[in-house]
Amino acid sequence: MGDEAPAYGDRAGHGSGAGRPGVPPHEDPPPGPLVGADWLAGRLGSPGLLVLDASVGAHRGTAERIVGARPFDLDGALSDHTGPLPHTMPDAGPFTEELRSLGLHDGDTVVVYDAVGIYSSARAWWMLRAMGFDRAAVLDGGLPGWVAAGLPTESGAPAALAERGDFTAVPCAGLLVGAEEVAAALSDPASAVFDARSRERFRGSAPEPRAGLRGGHMPGAVNLPFGEIQHEGRMRPAAELRAAFTALAQDRERLLFSCGSGVTACVLTLGATLAGYRDLAVYDGSWSEWGLPSGNRPVVTGPAAEAC
Repeated sequence: MGDEAPAYGDRAGHGSGAGRPGVPPHEDPPPGPLVGADWLAGRLGSPGLLVLDASVGAHRGTAERIVGARPFDLDGALSDHTGPLPHTMPDAGPFTEELRSLGLHDGDTVVVYDAVGIYSSARAWWMLRAMGFDRAAVLDGGLPGWVAAGLPTESGAPAALAERGDFTAVPCAGLLVGAEEVAAALSDPASAVFDARSRERFRGSAPEPRAGLRGGHMPGAVNLPFGEIQHEGRMRPAAELRAAFTALAQDRERLLFSCGSGVTACVLTLGATLAGYRDLAVYDGSWSEWGLPSGNRPVVTGPAAEAC
């Protein structure tokens, strides 16, 4: 792990709006994968800046939103509903169409947030990166932090879209992976598989919220509940994040992340990025796939073994 995170929008081997021929980039890209309320407030409403609300579940479609925000609907069009697993990535075509309908252009800057703090917004950020868009950042503290700072919100239907966007998804291999890649990583001494679920679910002492799934965890996985890398809805400082990941990964550089349905795994991915890790992937099916009773994937219960 290097001492510094990679320059934002400069991830080797992956595209970004800033680097596509003929695409004029927004002149003020985010300084990294996380921005504060002050950074966004000073730019709100500027041309080329798109704010997206990625709230899910009970918070989906909340009446209050940041002024000008549009819905990044993870419970709806921005997940693949052709299969049985929740919140998996749609194909590039539907993803492109949905983001164009939100007004996204290839050279824009995007800030994503959610109504919890940092929960599902990290999933939207990672999906954009996996589809080749590197000019996105997560709002630290989300909507609660924004409201607590006395910054402007609105309600009612979003304003009519001035024009459709021209964004085109260019999938980046390796950022979202399947069960086979995770199984290989579990036996790879250079890789660590992190589980973002609660300690009780990881150990199998608490039931899974999705009926029918087995309790426990993948043999060889390590447990870092996503809430432990935050404080009051904001990400912990980089030095604390680095210490949390290093304690479990030790000298392993390739980190893969899982959770219940691929959402909070992305909170760990955001934290690892802030901590300076570069070789990262999210298990798209997560425990909703691995824990199926009809599957042949091994499951163990109890605490994780010591990292080696």
